[in-house]
Amino acid sequence: MINIKGLSKFYGNFQVLKGCTTHINKGEVVVVCGPSGSGKSTLIKCINALEPFDSGEIHVDGVSVGAKGTDLPLLRRQVGMVFQQFELFPHMTVMDNLVIPQTQVLKRPKAAAHERGQRLLERVGLGAQASKFPGQLSGGQQQRVAIARALAMEPKAMLFDEPTSALDPEMVAEVLAVMTELAQEGMTMFCVTHEMGFARKVADRVLFMDAGEIIEDAPAAQFFDAPQTPRAQGFLQQILAH
Repeated sequence: MINIKGLSKFYGNFQVLKGCTTHINKGEVVVVCGPSGSGKSTLIKCINALEPFDSGEIHVDGVSVGAKGTDLPLLRRQVGMVFQQFELFPHMTVMDNLVIPQTQVLKRPKAAAHERGQRLLERVGLGAQASKFPGQLSGGQQQRVAIARALAMEPKAMLFDEPTSALDPEMVAEVLAVMTELAQEGMTMFCVTHEMGFARKVADRVLFMDAGEIIEDAPAAQFFDAPQTPRAQGFLQQILAH
């Protein structure tokens, strides 16, 4: 579904990604972890061209992300993105946040968009919150609305950029529960997260990044039970100790 080959990116003279190569198969859940500043968020944002890259290739379902003729709005419709900050429209109701992208982008009739929006809100446990505004919801609820909004566009794959990092600890579980359900239903998922319990439970593979490089790319069980590099071993010891 997603192929990344030799991806490099600079911010000025600073190289933030260094020849990254990996893939995500259809229906696969891949978790990206590593220390802050290792390039994780930049890597995931390159997949749907929210960040341009300097060299290398990315293909999403056979479409080249970096090619000049690529229809990027169409690509972004097919690859859902959930951010650290929820990126909801604060002046619109929860339902309008789900309906308007469908009617404006997919040209879906309003009644059908409303029906799908309600179905997705119920799926993420928020069916009774449709008429509220985002500011009336908890952080965990807002992030679940953001996931529902991304799903409303019927994406082929979902990208998650540290979706729980802005949440209070007690709200993390409710968001991870929705993500776990998506994974179990076969959604192709690429997740940047520090939630190692979620990664161990749900991920098919784990990528470990450090200083702009993918230094481990392994099945989840292998990564957690026998990480291959001292850097990954040290990282896991620190994370799992807490």
